[in-house]
Amino acid sequence: MEGAIIATIAIIISKIIGILYVIPFYRIIGEKGGALYGYAYNIYNVFLIISSAGIPLAISKITSEYETKKEYDKKNAMFSIAKKAIYFFSIFSFLICFIFAKPLATLILGELSGGNTIADVTFVIRCVSFALLVVPILSVSRGYLQGHKYISASSFSQVIEQIVRIAVILLGSYIAIKILHIPLTYAVGISVFSAAIGAIAGYIYLKFKMRKVEDKNNNSLDKITKADKKEIINKLIGYSVPFIIINVASSLYNTTDMILLIRGLNMLGYNAADIEVISSTFTTWGSKLTGIVTSFASGLVISLIPSLVASYTAKKQDEVNSYFNKSLQVLLFIILPITVFMSIFSYEIWTIFYGDNYYGPIIFQYIIIVAFLDSAYLMINSALQGLYKTKLIYIGVFSGLLTNIILDLPLIFLFHKLGLYPYYGAITATVISYLISLGIPLITLAKKDNFNYKSTMKMLPRLIVSIGVILVMGLALKNLIPSFDSRLLNIVYLGVMGIIIMGTYYAMNFRVINTILEQKLAKLFKK
Repeated sequence: MEGAIIATIAIIISKIIGILYVIPFYRIIGEKGGALYGYAYNIYNVFLIISSAGIPLAISKITSEYETKKEYDKKNAMFSIAKKAIYFFSIFSFLICFIFAKPLATLILGELSGGNTIADVTFVIRCVSFALLVVPILSVSRGYLQGHKYISASSFSQVIEQIVRIAVILLGSYIAIKILHIPLTYAVGISVFSAAIGAIAGYIYLKFKMRKVEDKNNNSLDKITKADKKEIINKLIGYSVPFIIINVASSLYNTTDMILLIRGLNMLGYNAADIEVISSTFTTWGSKLTGIVTSFASGLVISLIPSLVASYTAKKQDEVNSYFNKSLQVLLFIILPITVFMSIFSYEIWTIFYGDNYYGPIIFQYIIIVAFLDSAYLMINSALQGLYKTKLIYIGVFSGLLTNIILDLPLIFLFHKLGLYPYYGAITATVISYLISLGIPLITLAKKDNFNYKSTMKMLPRLIVSIGVILVMGLALKNLIPSFDSRLLNIVYLGVMGIIIMGTYYAMNFRVINTILEQKLAKLFKK
């Protein structure tokens, strides 16, 4: 949990920086630029995950395992093999993304016309593809440090990467549009290329930090036999593939929603401008704000995996069950109330960052719930991987993803027919899909692996009452004290509401949070 706090604080700092920069960035590139930015990043994420998503967590897991067993020569050999593999996949992913950028752009836009063109989307996809040459290599180093429980260095590198990336985004797009007056497409191209620049900065920082770990127990790789190398390769493949599937599926939820939403709204007669505004809310502007919720889960997972693996390797089942339950409790008692609060005050949050907008708050108040489910999905599936439950991961992930693909368009049309927002249909499809992906493993672990959720279940009545209090207080105060049109006044308004509502929630659940985080961390959380 200490590791989770360190990682979460660093990630939250990174996310806060990532949230704040969208205020000037939105003003520079607007809705059309935001849609174009989102098209490129959704495709980039899929390729990035294929080339690297499974590797850092797999390396973290294997490193922790070999450290626990004191098999240092195998650990060093594993890291060497992983680096060679990632170099190959980085180059391969870059070439595929760069060469096939136009077919990918056509897949995204379909027959949509009147907004960004296929040539625009092709250009920005090619610009962001260069990051695939750097980010995977950076992620390998992070995974190795996390496996040694050096959480701070890995987390700080993310902050450095984010600061440099955002500096390039803001300066590059501002100079391009406001000073040089070049087309919007090129400004967005500079913005997405910033991912490569930020990754280089983060990698340079980690190179200095890696010396501490690489010098420790630096045995000769000549001691590794062919059988040992085969074992290491099998573990890398066996551990990374499930992680890749977990993250690819999560990214495909977004990409599928983006592609099918564009087609569905186009069929319903929405004009290109409105479609791109809605699409940018899903893919770019909304996702920036939901990042504060998912950052909690990211910090939790980074710390959970090495600890879970160490307990599982040592065959301490009670400890494993305790870790899993505490992770569920953090999701429910810390992440869920933040999510509910953000949903209630979606209009105020959106206005602070982007100004008055018709679609933004309406969509954001629902997709923030999806962000919570995404956090739970990431945590539970990563824990399953730590417990070697790969088959269960595949069943849950593919069941959810298939459900999403099947339900997206029918629910878009159904919601439209019922007089509801059709884009809520796409979000509802994702919610149902995530619930299936989460329900399958949780039920199976209880039935087949004797997992016990009693400690979490006992807390649920209190949680339900507490969430009810947040809802009633939030809606009542919102009706009694209306918000403002001014950004500055809305910040004060939201701060006051947060202190009153979340302060009441914390007072109601002080003992529970104390139990989950332990006394020392509860005091830190209170401060």
